[in-house]
Amino acid sequence: MTVNSYLQGRANDLVIRETEKEKIQKSVDTIKLRLNGYFGSDLSDVLLFGSYTRGTILPRSADSRSDIDIMAVFKNEYGCKPQTFLDKLKKFAEFRYPNSIVAQSSPSIVLKLEHITFEITPAYKSWYGYYIPASRSEWQATDPNGFNNILVECNKNNEYKIKPVVRLMKLWNLSLNGRDMASFELEKKIAEELKYAYLCCSSYTEYLKKAFFAIQWDTNWKKVDDAVQHIDNALKYEADDMPYSALSEIKKIFPE
Repeated sequence: MTVNSYLQGRANDLVIRETEKEKIQKSVDTIKLRLNGYFGSDLSDVLLFGSYTRGTILPRSADSRSDIDIMAVFKNEYGCKPQTFLDKLKKFAEFRYPNSIVAQSSPSIVLKLEHITFEITPAYKSWYGYYIPASRSEWQATDPNGFNNILVECNKNNEYKIKPVVRLMKLWNLSLNGRDMASFELEKKIAEELKYAYLCCSSYTEYLKKAFFAIQWDTNWKKVDDAVQHIDNALKYEADDMPYSALSEIKKIFPE
């Protein structure tokens, strides 16, 4: 097994499997149904957004804190503050999920089910777009799925290696870097930096090195340097016909 084939296989292992997807979708459908039943005409829409919709979320086997983002879009006719809707969502979750863990983690309500955690974010929509809480008392504009198109295009233009690279980088950020960098910021930095990576990259190791350089000023630069050095060491071992040493080296960054 080569270093690049190991990385490709490890990235594939980090894709949520169909059985897990089916459980998640069933819970999503139930939450949507219960939200609409509970709030009725006060609610205008319920949307999925975040890494789950982009295909970059890690499975629970790799990240026990993986969560699904749901946006509950309210009719905010009276200009209510975000905390008003956060309180309403908390009461909803406590009423409809009395045996689950419910907590506020601004700007969302966290609902912990047995198999997955959901973060339900209140929002409203105006002519200018969607708004979510910036704090308990202030709203901020957002495009809930705007980044998805950027990542999809970047992935397509780079031989569909960007999403696998993002999942690998999330694994590194989680297991070796103590989740030092927020997942969305990590994805955004990688997509921005690797937009035209196809001009100079072809292998996973080349893409990963560029991904590490993209985040080096936003996280622990020493750990980034160490990771890049491990990649270079692995490639050198492979060139010297020492495949076991090469795999051992790359697994220091992306463990099984």
